[in-house]
Amino acid sequence: MQGMQSRVGYTDLLALPEDGRRYEIHQGELVVVPSPLPRHQLAARAVFLLLDSYARETGGDALFAPLDIVFGEYDVAQPDIVFFTAERRHLVQPDVVVRIAPDIAVEVLSPSTAATDRGRKMRMFARYGVREYWIVDPILEQIEIHTLEDGAYRRAQVASGDDVVRSVLLPDLTFEAARAFVR
Repeated sequence: MQGMQSRVGYTDLLALPEDGRRYEIHQGELVVVPSPLPRHQLAARAVFLLLDSYARETGGDALFAPLDIVFGEYDVAQPDIVFFTAERRHLVQPDVVVRIAPDIAVEVLSPSTAATDRGRKMRMFARYGVREYWIVDPILEQIEIHTLEDGAYRRAQVASGDDVVRSVLLPDLTFEAARAFVR
């Protein structure tokens, strides 16, 4: 007889003691998110600054991890960066946990998280209606833009070097991919 493993929910996550770790919940499974390396953080900072500048110009909002996005009791993620358009910014309250899908979620790959970012998290974001998903690879120095179509992501672009990154959701946001990476 196989023992039953209980599902972990957001309520359980709130009851955990502060231990300095970052946690996510994927379909009821508690996942410890390892601390990133400087290369990851440098790319995350660069992309955040680009999105934050755009947000300031357009009235949107860019936020960075750690920040729980509670899609449901058994699905909680901390994308590296999230973006809310001006039209949906009002749905994010400064003192209330975020329980709505961002318009854009950005994950910067690390060797320890790449499979999850391209697998479970990508499927979670699609399931909850995140309209655009960016995967930033600081090793290959490339940015992938995925757009949500019929409940699944379609890769709209892969950009590196001098290629111009073009968001489908934010058509007037463009930048050279190289700006996201340390030289």
